[in-house]
Amino acid sequence: MNLEFIQDLWDKDSIIDNELLHNESTKIPALHAKYYKIYTNILTLQKAQETQYKILKKEKWIYYSGKASPEVYAENPFDYKVLKADLDKYFDADQDLIRCTAKIEYYQIMLDYLDSILKVIQNRTYQIKNAIEWQRFTNGL
Repeated sequence: MNLEFIQDLWDKDSIIDNELLHNESTKIPALHAKYYKIYTNILTLQKAQETQYKILKKEKWIYYSGKASPEVYAENPFDYKVLKADLDKYFDADQDLIRCTAKIEYYQIMLDYLDSILKVIQNRTYQIKNAIEWQRFTNGL
């Protein structure tokens, strides 16, 4: 599941049918359940990715600090002595850590989008009420 898929889902689900306003309010719990389920799934993925980042960062710390096994350095040589103060610079430039961080940030973007959807769904009753009142007003009731 990606952000574009969620956006396409919301494009369809966000439409309120003005002809069937009485049915729209009954859809609110189902919409909330649908998007909250997606939200919790993405949150779980983000937490797993954050755990993976911590494990990877420890492995990179061992590698850059020169404490890895000789087999690791034979496979991927690193002939530098890195000061503790400079380790963060190496972490910031490490491609594996960058990819892992990018996934975490992407999940956060998805969560923010889903959070805004859930807020709109919570306010949907007011939108429906306003649409009904507008119809009454325009019909002279």
